[in-house]
Amino acid sequence: MSDTIYALSTPPGRGGVAVIRASGPQSWDGARALMAEGVELPAPRMASTRTLWDPSSPQDPTKREKIDHAMIIVFKGPHSFTGENCVEYHVHGGMIVVQTLLSALSTRPHHRMAEPGEFTRRAFEMGKMDLTEAEAVADLIHAETEAQQRQALMQMEGALSALYHDWKNRLAHILAMMEADLDFSDQDLPDDLLIKIKPDVGDVIDEISHHLNDNRRGEMLRDGVKLVVVGAPNAGKSSLINLLAQRDVAIVSPHAGTTRDVIDVHLNLNGYPVILSDTAGLRPEKLGELGEAGKTGDAAHDAIERVGIERALSRARAADVKIILFDGASSELDRASLELWDDSSLMVINKCDISNIDDHQKLIKKSELGAKFITISVKENRNIDELLAELGKFIAAKIGLSETPSLTRARHRESLEQAKSYLMRSMTAPLPELAAEDLRLSIRYLGRITGHVDVEDLLDMIFRDFCIGK
Repeated sequence: MSDTIYALSTPPGRGGVAVIRASGPQSWDGARALMAEGVELPAPRMASTRTLWDPSSPQDPTKREKIDHAMIIVFKGPHSFTGENCVEYHVHGGMIVVQTLLSALSTRPHHRMAEPGEFTRRAFEMGKMDLTEAEAVADLIHAETEAQQRQALMQMEGALSALYHDWKNRLAHILAMMEADLDFSDQDLPDDLLIKIKPDVGDVIDEISHHLNDNRRGEMLRDGVKLVVVGAPNAGKSSLINLLAQRDVAIVSPHAGTTRDVIDVHLNLNGYPVILSDTAGLRPEKLGELGEAGKTGDAAHDAIERVGIERALSRARAADVKIILFDGASSELDRASLELWDDSSLMVINKCDISNIDDHQKLIKKSELGAKFITISVKENRNIDELLAELGKFIAAKIGLSETPSLTRARHRESLEQAKSYLMRSMTAPLPELAAEDLRLSIRYLGRITGHVDVEDLLDMIFRDFCIGK
């Protein structure tokens, strides 16, 4: 923290404007060294233009090398992003301008290039944000859809922090009462304290359980909803993938077994991030279910296709949403595909341009499934809007943003599960000392999520809420 760090804050490459940020105790001195002698820094938070000079060039004004005419904004700690004194240099976005300014800053005493994420880390260490808010900064930078943006902003504004701090403070208050009962038994504390605090602990357990039981909607929104297209060979899976992606991402061929591996493409579907996957055609005989039937006689070809089918089945089982695609020109619906049907599946019959609705109805009735089928034609772009609408409903039901903040990272989930387990153990602890220790461990795991683990919080509650030492 004694070093002054600097880095390019805008994407590298040519642009109209590039922003270079410096933070640390010598950041203002570094800015003064880049300006002509006698030129003052602008007032904090006031944008002003200044000419920047190369400090390693001769001081003679006629020989000194100019870097750029820049806009300078200085921030005085703690009223800055990092909580330290900061300087922002807004220069022209040419690569040589950026390179020259970074090189000039590197010559200043106690200046060094920032490590990845170091500005945000300093903001955390200076108390400007907690860990969940720092993580939200990264999520907002990488957000590609409106829903991801909303979730990141909600978390960056402290929605998750407020929830976890509330649980932590309530448990700390309970623990303070237990510690006081154990250590200061002569004080005027409620009788049967352990019995009276159990409902309060139970309330926190219920709230944590409800928060954990969210079907991973926050993590899905952050990482992307896994949408997999599965079906028999030549059902039109790759053609559908290309249509939804609006570009050729998968090879389309009339020959069965063209797609051997899983092909992923990232989409923005109705504001939600989606990872759309094309898979190999399902042929049970290639997995040995029908003995030697369907063998091509090419052992290498069969082995590769078998691996592709196994990967398709594995990806389908792990999918958040599945499109199970059937060939409408076939005399029956593919059995291997039908076996994948569940509540997260959209049943779609393709090639309605070369088959009729009566044939489709017979196929659906024959399947003996109560699922709703959508009939489309990828070739003629028929009923694709209906398919997209149904997909939107499925994804909205999976994610469904609400006013309650969602879990966004596995780290949060693991800590909450640990906190909950210790709370549940405290409810059945045979001794009050053991119950108190379990509460203390639970509070510690909640504190790990936000990065605030402070024993002083507990001491403050004990000495504030109880008349100890009168």
